[in-house]
Amino acid sequence: MSRAASTSRSFFYVANKSTGGKAMGIRSARSQRALAQHLRAEKQILIRTWKLPAWASSETKMSLKDHVEFDTQIAQLVSRGVPLTEALEVASTVVSPGNKERIDRLRHAVSQGTSFADACKQVGEFDFVTIAVYRAAEKTGDLAGACLQLANGSRRRLEVSGKAATLMIYPAIVLSIAFIAATLMIVIVVPLIGNSMMSSGIAVPMFTRILVNLGNFLQANFLFFGGGFVLMVIGAILFRAALAKVGVAATRNAPFVRDVVMQQELTRFFSVMSSMTKSGIPLADAIEVSAAVISHPKLNGDLQRMRQRLIEGGLFRTLIEKVESLPLATRRLLVAADQGGDLESAFDSLARDHAQEVDKKTDRLMAILEPALIVILFLIVGTIILAIMLPMLNMTSGAM
Repeated sequence: MSRAASTSRSFFYVANKSTGGKAMGIRSARSQRALAQHLRAEKQILIRTWKLPAWASSETKMSLKDHVEFDTQIAQLVSRGVPLTEALEVASTVVSPGNKERIDRLRHAVSQGTSFADACKQVGEFDFVTIAVYRAAEKTGDLAGACLQLANGSRRRLEVSGKAATLMIYPAIVLSIAFIAATLMIVIVVPLIGNSMMSSGIAVPMFTRILVNLGNFLQANFLFFGGGFVLMVIGAILFRAALAKVGVAATRNAPFVRDVVMQQELTRFFSVMSSMTKSGIPLADAIEVSAAVISHPKLNGDLQRMRQRLIEGGLFRTLIEKVESLPLATRRLLVAADQGGDLESAFDSLARDHAQEVDKKTDRLMAILEPALIVILFLIVGTIILAIMLPMLNMTSGAM
């Protein structure tokens, strides 16, 4: 019996064919398919798998930036007549060092006769949208054009992600600083001054007493609360993806933020639609795949219903008018593009337009957030300072 374990999004496996004895081993692979192929090469078979969590990974993931560099390199070389295997060899030098081995596996699979799309599926880290575009491009013979479209779409998504990260990081840093400052004042400063005043017989207001008692309590149980805080930080790091989803869901209907979120969703959708339609994928299939990148429930549901009616024989220009979650201007532009037979260019144009809207609305939201954060800082820190100053003011007024 032979058993192996892989890394991120990988599998333990149990296999035995070539020998009757028991043997223990460890093997790294990205999917069950890859594991099965590795085992067949050693005359073994896959029997059972266990999937490891993503946080236990020791293998580098392909970032969106890696995908941009990879697709750009493939597009440039293949369009100039360079064989795909040689293009992949060059592409392995432009991705991050941790992904070079993955691209080498991809090149090896292609050199063995595996189609490019199937090879990408085997090595992992290529989503179903990308694989669908590659597969359609191989049928039409325009892999270079498809890679260029994917690179442009990924570049737009990278820009949108950067804006989203800016929106999240800036308030997080400011509020973290406010939280740390408030905690230090409550744990150290407030008890020090408050206890000194109370021991001197100075009348201390109830609000100040509450903060002093809270500070004394935190000091007495510092190890307990400190350990709990460390565990919370570790949990936030391990489950950051789930927390990000909760954060997006919580802010989806928040004033000002919802407009930015919707524009980000539309940018992703039209970027994928542009890539897929230019690769020759049927419109209904493109909508199905592109809608999967949208997390907005209403928009996703409207697009899925439109796709179903499109399959049943409906006209795109008629059905798109009923997708009320899309802006009116967007719907009218798509109707005109469908009538003119130029939907591909319309999708690309809409992706650019909504990306620009993301920039505008992000700048507007940041202009609102900055004074709002100043007010929050004042309420947090100012309240604690007021608790310290009130006894002093009372003492001064009593002395007068």
